[in-house]
Amino acid sequence: VQLQASGGGLVQAGGSLRLSCAASGRTFSSYAIGWFRQAPGKEREGVSCITSSDGSTYYTDSVKGQFTISRDKSKNTVYLQMNSLKPEDTAVYFCATDYASVDCEVWGSFDYWGQGTLVTVSS
Repeated sequence: VQLQASGGGLVQAGGSLRLSCAASGRTFSSYAIGWFRQAPGKEREGVSCITSSDGSTYYTDSVKGQFTISRDKSKNTVYLQMNSLKPEDTAVYFCATDYASVDCEVWGSFDYWGQGTLVTVSS
């Protein structure tokens, strides 16, 4: 079972990217999915989470109004639309789940991680 984040790249400040998180080997449509990021020299932080139960979404304060998380259960994919990107959004972005939770109460403890995708925002 692997989660794979994709869609990263180099973008100028103010630009947009859409990240995708797909799972191989197992469906994750029944579980909450979180997006996390780790900038160089910084600790990993939770960015956003989406539930499976009712599609509720959660965002860290620094990305509210800027990022949008969504999921397409038919494609077994979760997206992170990132707009108005800033240099401080530069990081490796990861998606994760615990294959147990349907909501985001414990998203900080998700323990199934995929390979990340690098987002670089130039000033």
